[in-house]
Amino acid sequence: MSIAVAIDGSPASVAALDYAVELAQRDGKKLTGVFVIDSEWADFIGNDWQSSRNARQGFLDYMLQQQQEQAGAAGAQFAQATQGLKDASFSVLVGDPPRALVDWMDGDAEMLVLGQATFQVCGRPSMKGLARSLTKKLRKPVVVCP
Repeated sequence: MSIAVAIDGSPASVAALDYAVELAQRDGKKLTGVFVIDSEWADFIGNDWQSSRNARQGFLDYMLQQQQEQAGAAGAQFAQATQGLKDASFSVLVGDPPRALVDWMDGDAEMLVLGQATFQVCGRPSMKGLARSLTKKLRKPVVVCP
C-alpha cells in the first residue's frame, strides 16, 4: 500500500508534499506524486470561443504547453522533496482531474494528500473546488492541507 500526493509544482503543493513525505517516512510506505494534465479545456471554453477556429486552437495549445511545463515543475518539486526517501515515484495523468484522480486511486494507494489550492495554478476555474470534490468522491481517506 502507498500514499499518493497530488501536486502541481506551485507553493500550493508544499504543505501537502511535506506532510505526505513525513507520513511515508514515518510509516515506511511508498509515496507517489501525481500531476494531472487537464484534458477538459476544450469542453470548458466551448466551440464558439472567440471568432475563429485558429484562435481557439491556439489557446488550447497554449494551455497544454503551460500544463506540460507545470508537470515538469511538479516533478522537480517532488524529486527535491523526496531526496533520500527509498520508495518514491512520480506520475503524470491526463484527463479531467477529479475523475482521473478517483480512477487512479482505485489502485494500491490507500490515501490521497493534496493542498486546498492544488491544480489552480493553470487549471480551469472549476478546480477551485477540487479538494472538496475529492473528499466526497473517493472511498479512501483524503487529507487536505492548507
